[in-house]
Amino acid sequence: MSKKAIFLDRDGVLVDNSQHYYIWETDQLTLVDGAIGNLKILTQKGFQLFIVSNQGGISRGLYSKDDILKLHAALIQELSANQIEITEIAFCPHHPEVEKCLCRKPDSLMIDKLIAKYQISKPDSYLIGDSRSDMDAAKKAGIKGIQIIPNQNMFPHLSFLNK
Repeated sequence: MSKKAIFLDRDGVLVDNSQHYYIWETDQLTLVDGAIGNLKILTQKGFQLFIVSNQGGISRGLYSKDDILKLHAALIQELSANQIEITEIAFCPHHPEVEKCLCRKPDSLMIDKLIAKYQISKPDSYLIGDSRSDMDAAKKAGIKGIQIIPNQNMFPHLSFLNK
């Protein structure tokens, strides 16, 4: 049986980044309005949930990989407390001003690896993001992209669930 998935950008889609461009401290962790309810709906519709996030602040020396792992642990804990399971969080620590890579969105290596690892069905999967680079990454990975307004409830964009 093929598995369907939702790949979610972190900042601006799940985590409100209207006050901070880079988010790495747990006290900066505020979920976007409606995130819990929307993730529950996606889970009930049978989607595996993944987070794919560019974290270029690591290579720029603004924060460490450990800072991001702590933040992700707090995010997983908050979502788990609401019966939401994130299968895996993938992040790119690179920044194009510092180093080149294939994992940073708009490239699709983060998504490609997750699709292969979890045997995800591309035709049944989506990336929900708030930027052009998210949409480009979805296209390169061969999945559908849904662009939302940053830091807004994604619910109006979930009409694909009714198909």
